[in-house]
Amino acid sequence: MGMLCTWGRLSRRGAWLGTVLLLAAVSVAPAPAQTPGKATVRLVDLAGLEAEIARHAGKVVVVDCWSTSCPPCVKEFPRLVALEKAHGDSVACLSFSVDYEGIDAPEDLLPTVEKFLNKIGAGEVVNLLSTEEADVVYRKLDLVSVPAVYVYGPDGKLAQRFDEDDATKRLKRPFTYDDVEGVVDRLLGK
Repeated sequence: MGMLCTWGRLSRRGAWLGTVLLLAAVSVAPAPAQTPGKATVRLVDLAGLEAEIARHAGKVVVVDCWSTSCPPCVKEFPRLVALEKAHGDSVACLSFSVDYEGIDAPEDLLPTVEKFLNKIGAGEVVNLLSTEEADVVYRKLDLVSVPAVYVYGPDGKLAQRFDEDDATKRLKRPFTYDDVEGVVDRLLGK
């Protein structure tokens, strides 16, 4: 209340002068520097995700479907960033956030998703946020929940899907990025 009271006690001329000085100080202040590698997030639907996968034809493509509200996703996600750094141009790493639950607008989630991505240094990863509600995405992808990772070969075809159901049936345990990296290495001929 101190600032409000101070401004309220100023004369009209004093308030005008204070406003001009404040605006002058703001206008001469240097703009904050852009952080190199800062994560940017694009809003897409599933068709946009498919187009992004197709755009990277000729490379191995890893798509990590995740959410900031999913502890296993948050725990394993830095491994996607490490995968991007380790393989550079031969592997395209895509992050597909399904944080949107149908409340408000997908745009409202951008600050939360970007904050997490910047915290873990995901600026080089292609970061996407679904504009479709998570339940719709799960239904279309036949997923029970995230995390889920899809690995596509250079031919653009799905080489391996990792999710809870697949891991239970095929691996008899939860999947990890060690499993994902094994498929990537095989596709790269390592």
